[in-house]
Amino acid sequence: MTDTTALPESAAPAEPATARLLAEAAGRIDAPDVVLAVSRNGARTVHTGGGAAPGPVPRERLAHELGSASKPYAGLLLARLVAQGRVRYEDRAADLLAPGFPVHPTVRRITLRHLLTHTSGLPGLPADFYPQAVPRWSTDPYGGYPADRVVRAFLRARPRHRPGTRWHYSNFAVSVLGHTLAAATGTPWEVLLHQQVLAPLRLDATRVRPGPEGTEAVGHRRDGTPVPALDTGGFTAAGAVRATPLDMLTFLEAHTAGTGLGDPESTRPGLTGPELTDPTLAAALAEVRRPVLRRGLRHTHTHTLTWFHHPSPYGPVLFHAGATLGQQAFLGFRPDTGLAVAATATRRVHRADTFVATAYGLLTETP
Repeated sequence: MTDTTALPESAAPAEPATARLLAEAAGRIDAPDVVLAVSRNGARTVHTGGGAAPGPVPRERLAHELGSASKPYAGLLLARLVAQGRVRYEDRAADLLAPGFPVHPTVRRITLRHLLTHTSGLPGLPADFYPQAVPRWSTDPYGGYPADRVVRAFLRARPRHRPGTRWHYSNFAVSVLGHTLAAATGTPWEVLLHQQVLAPLRLDATRVRPGPEGTEAVGHRRDGTPVPALDTGGFTAAGAVRATPLDMLTFLEAHTAGTGLGDPESTRPGLTGPELTDPTLAAALAEVRRPVLRRGLRHTHTHTLTWFHHPSPYGPVLFHAGATLGQQAFLGFRPDTGLAVAATATRRVHRADTFVATAYGLLTETP
């Protein structure tokens, strides 16, 4: 069953062409539940569908696991703390996390910027993560690896590459960033994220832990059987965010409307009110949109602090995808045109999966 709606909080009526486009795109995704949501300068269109019958709560109002699409939230948090002068991008993580603790010289050089931009030299996950994770790889690989173990693994690490010299995607590094910011501010990560990002952007349906029964989307294995909610253990900053597709759109709209932040005349949805007049939030949103590094053959891959940054016929696109044991998520926006795309699916990724390609196409091929 499917449904396409122009949401009441839209700033303008949804275009029929957009509704048709989303319906066609959803038909290419095989999952029990699918949500494709588009915002054009604040005018929202949401299509819901999938192979399963809809439940009592609309799919777009269920919290979905974002997996690695949580990282832009961590990036915005760091950028705001820097704008507030509470930390600096060049602060050394080990000095903030465990002052005076003896670490390898290479670890000593790792900064907050290195951790966030995947240039720390750390592996994707700690070496001792795998022995405890493999026996429960399809059910709970992260839950048995708590925060203190992530911190110890970092302080005892022996990176293969000097920080800043190579790009290597690392859940380990972003998780360390989360623990470092908590130590530097004396505030638990979950509280810090809420204070600095979720509350100011009015993301009331975004959290890092499962909510009450009936409020969470249920993930599924490739064969369609349900899986339990993800426990990220000590890797919270790298993948624990769960949000409704509507909240995901609000998060993206803040990025596409950065010039509206702090403007009391702004009429864009979710972007008015005294909470958003804080210049540190506007500065952070601008900072995470700015390209900061290139990598790959001929340096063709561009990245901001926290977003993948690609060209398109309609201007640059910024995006991040994520996957958990039974769910997928995609966040993306075009800052030049005010287009934002949020997408979710409740089936584990597989080789022939079309989810990311379909969501990316909505972002890059839609006028």
